[in-house]
Amino acid sequence: MSLTRTLIDVRPLRTSPVFRRLLIGRTVSLLGSFMTIVTVMYQVWDMTHSSVWSGAVGLAQALPLIGVGLFAGAWVDRVDRRRVYLLSNVGQAACSLLLAVQGFTGHVPVAGVLLLVAVQSSFGAIGAPAAGVFVPRLLPRDQVAAGLALNQVTGRAMMLAGPAVAGVVLGLWGIGVCYLLDALSFGVSFYGAFGLPALPPEGEKSRPGLHGVLDGLRFLTGHRVVRGALLTDLAATVLAMPVSLFPLVNAERFGDDPRTLGLFLSALGVGGVTASAFSGPVTRLARPGPVMLCASATWGVALAAFGLTTSAWAGLGMLTVAGAADALAVLSRTTIVQTLTPDALLGRVTATETIVGQAGPHLGNLRGGLVAGWSSGATALVTGGLLCALAVGGVGASTPELRAVPAKAEE
Repeated sequence: MSLTRTLIDVRPLRTSPVFRRLLIGRTVSLLGSFMTIVTVMYQVWDMTHSSVWSGAVGLAQALPLIGVGLFAGAWVDRVDRRRVYLLSNVGQAACSLLLAVQGFTGHVPVAGVLLLVAVQSSFGAIGAPAAGVFVPRLLPRDQVAAGLALNQVTGRAMMLAGPAVAGVVLGLWGIGVCYLLDALSFGVSFYGAFGLPALPPEGEKSRPGLHGVLDGLRFLTGHRVVRGALLTDLAATVLAMPVSLFPLVNAERFGDDPRTLGLFLSALGVGGVTASAFSGPVTRLARPGPVMLCASATWGVALAAFGLTTSAWAGLGMLTVAGAADALAVLSRTTIVQTLTPDALLGRVTATETIVGQAGPHLGNLRGGLVAGWSSGATALVTGGLLCALAVGGVGASTPELRAVPAKAEE
């Protein structure tokens, strides 16, 4: 196999100028968003020195995604998705500007900061289901997986770069400049999406309110492949999410060295970026179901092996494998959702996928902490990883359509 076919498939960048501009805007915006995540955590800790308030930052970001997401998805399936996405960008930019103002003045209480974070997250929950229709509407069907892989590799790269850039900017110019840069990044995202064509739903529009939400949920429960993809993701995150266990495992196994702790998260990120960068064979294979099942099981096994190792280098190697497996699993899941969901339902299904992607890791970190409290960090990792592999095997065994589905299949 040639190197060109091994590396990520870049055909969408060559064939679709609209997608290329959208990807650039999205990448710059993600860099700013990850900078803001770090900046908010830094500011709240600096204001309160309270772990409770620091934990509230995560709630301020996650709860609006869950509370607003489903209803936003139903609304998105009734209107022009392009307009919704542009509105979302304007709203998020305005929140970043307000955060910048309070960052420069320093006169807003911590509850006010969290309120701005929650409002910004609400606008993000509106924009996410709208963005979920862009790739399948802009690219030929045989390039959808490649387009999603390009989204993923740039997103994971910004996840690594954003916190580092935020640290430099915070040290040189302070929190106000960080927030201001995020606001400017949404301007680039707005420009990238402004040239999109109108993207109204194809087919029957969503019913308003709760009826539209329930229609989307009925599709999810009735479509075995899409349902199986989301269940596989929940099995991987709820049963085996390792992040909350890193400090404890580092203390138990690796002498509580802060340098090792920092490398744990970096190893997951490096594995994810590497797998995305070399995803060409996976996206061209057009078999996302089997890839997702294998990758999700590998994630669980690699984390269980990490729990057993006493070597820091071997542990980092296992986490790199886990990060790579997670990237391939997410790419395959997204491909399944966006190629098998009718366009008229895609906003609602994407909203549900976003909620699963947000809630699953939070629940998984909670599960890991509880199990570790009863036993040890290593036990929580090993049992969680093995249970994940078993659960993924159960989903695959009970959903033969998922094992065989090609990217072009429809039900």
